[in-house]
Parts: sequence; structure tokens; C-alpha cells
Amino acid sequence: MNRLSTLTNGLVKENPVLVSLLGICPVLAVSTQAANAIGMGLATTFVLLGANIAVALLRNVIPDKVRIPCYIVLVAGFVTLAQMVTEAYAYPLYLSLGIFLPLITTNCIILFRAEIFAKKNTVADSAIDALGMGAGFTLAMLAMASIREILGSGTWFGIPLPVLADDNISIFTMAPGGFVIFGILIAIVNKVSKGKAIKKKEFGCAGCPSAANCQKGGAA
Repeated sequence: MNRLSTLTNGLVKENPVLVSLLGICPVLAVSTQAANAIGMGLATTFVLLGANIAVALLRNVIPDKVRIPCYIVLVAGFVTLAQMVTEAYAYPLYLSLGIFLPLITTNCIILFRAEIFAKKNTVADSAIDALGMGAGFTLAMLAMASIREILGSGTWFGIPLPVLADDNISIFTMAPGGFVIFGILIAIVNKVSKGKAIKKKEFGCAGCPSAANCQKGGAA
């Protein structure tokens, strides 16, 4: 049951996008087309899975003082692999994602899960956590992209929809529309979870993995 909870936490309760509010830049930029959202979600999940497994395997080897630079190097390696595979086998998607594909290296979700979970748990648990968080990230992106594409372009996965194809609301393909949909989805998640998904105590110094190294956290 613990592993099942780990797998499902990323879907709603600890959704990295709609609850933790991490990785917002690619979510808003790429979520104009559902196909792009799926591609970005799968690429991020692959990198997250590889990074979590690598950190869990090397957690007793990597010196604590240089763990963050080491994590970034590991993540960059998996991002490079994902980028090469996408370019070789899904070139249109590679062009659509553009700079946001290599920028997965700096995605806060990946470093956050490596720091908060993978370095403290087994390889199996870290892999399950990565799959759950990756699924939550992908579903959040797909939900945003579907709404924005349907309303803004009158299509879904590039397929024209009756009526909407001729009477679309183009603002939803722009930044303002993205922020509106993003806010609505956050409100829906908060409503469905009855406010339990977001707890104020989770944002304090006590919940920070670096609190011990922070003068403010240490003083608190």
C-alpha cells in the first residue's frame, strides 16, 4: 500500500504542477497542442525516472556537499539521451518542443524529487515515485493543452472539431489564456481535494530539505 500511495501521490495530492507549482515554464509554453504536451510529458518522465534511479543507486557515493552539481550532471546526461532519441525518431515533435526539450535539465520537478525522495529511498521506491510524478506532470500538461487547443484552435491532436474549428477563441493559445486555464485547474484540484492537497505547513522551513544548511532554518 505504501508503494501504491507513492505511485498515486503525484496524480492529485502531490501533483508537481497543480499542487507543488513546479516546472511551470514548459507547462505554459508547450501546452498549446495536446500532442506536444504528451511528448514533453513522456520526455520529462523518462528523465525523471533515470535521474531518480541514478541518485538512489549513488546516494551513498555522492558527497553531500556536491550533491546538487552531481544531480545536474546526471540529469543532463538523461536529457541529452532523450533529446537524441526524439530528434532521431520523432523529428516533428523535436522541432515543436524546441529549446524546452534541453531545458528539462533545469526542471525543478526533477531536482526536487532527487533531493526530497530519491536520495533517501531505495531504487524501486524511487522509480515508482518518478513514474507517479511523471504521470501527474503529463496529465496536468495534457489537461491544459487539450482545453487550450480545443478552445483556442478548434482542434484536438490536430483533428478539426465541428463548430469550434471556425469559431475558436485564439487568446487561449496565448500566454493570458494559458494563465487563465492554469489557475482554473489549480482551483479544481483544490476543490476536489477539499483543500487537503495544499497545506501551509508544507511551505515552511521544516519541509525544506536544505533547512539544516540554512542559517534561517537552523535558527528556526
